[in-house]
Amino acid sequence: MLLHGSCAASEGPSGLGGVLVLGPPGSGKSDLVLRLMQHGWRLVADDQVELEPGGMARAPAPLAGLLEVRGVGIFQGLPHGPAPLCLAVELAPQAAVPRLPSPRRYTPPEGAPPGFSLPLLALHPFEASAPAKIELALAAATAGLSQRAGAFAA
Repeated sequence: MLLHGSCAASEGPSGLGGVLVLGPPGSGKSDLVLRLMQHGWRLVADDQVELEPGGMARAPAPLAGLLEVRGVGIFQGLPHGPAPLCLAVELAPQAAVPRLPSPRRYTPPEGAPPGFSLPLLALHPFEASAPAKIELALAAATAGLSQRAGAFAA
């Protein structure tokens, strides 16, 4: 099934983990993925993400290795590859991001693997700390880091 979004992956203590970045066109999905790549993350897909059974994400063949960088152009031949999805990030205006969020889940539209859902976090994509927040959230989502309060608190 195809999802409108972008995806990047990082190697962590629990192995490779993918983050699905969701938001309307022009909301900063590609920009955020570009900044994650500057932090050592790998591109999985930009603009459209193919969700496979078992929760594996990859780029549709025509978009594999492509990344749109607004104001610069579309780059091709970038290193990319599939990754298991572990977290979804919904892009939101800064005022809409709660200071201490409650745990939430993202369930893809019809056609997703039965019972598949991901921890969901709302972030403002253009904050300088957005990549660091995603790294911490991925560590929390994959049980590598604990929280006292917030989106991943038990």
